[in-house]
Amino acid sequence: MKIDRLIIPTNIEKTKFDLVREIEIKESKSKLVRENDGLTKHASRIKWMEWNEDGTLKAHHDTPAIGLSLLMSPFDESYTWLTTPITEIVEEREGYIKFNTQNSVYELWSNVEEK
Repeated sequence: MKIDRLIIPTNIEKTKFDLVREIEIKESKSKLVRENDGLTKHASRIKWMEWNEDGTLKAHHDTPAIGLSLLMSPFDESYTWLTTPITEIVEEREGYIKFNTQNSVYELWSNVEEK
């Protein structure tokens, strides 16, 4: 017995989500790239999060440091990305940082403009 199924083409036009994401990328000020697979995330704002031993939020900071996690805006339950804590800062200069976390290597550019 063959089951008929409705196939809805999804590539005909951009979804509302795609359009909103394009606007967010154009307005982003930070670009994060994960080294092993090239995953790329954009955000208009970032924070560096410090955690208590029980995994709850202790504080947030404006600059990176060992033990802090990167949180990319928006700053609510639908945040763009959250890294595990930094284990090593490989390179840091104005507008750029390369860092290792507990499970990945990242590069972060600040004040970037995507064309």
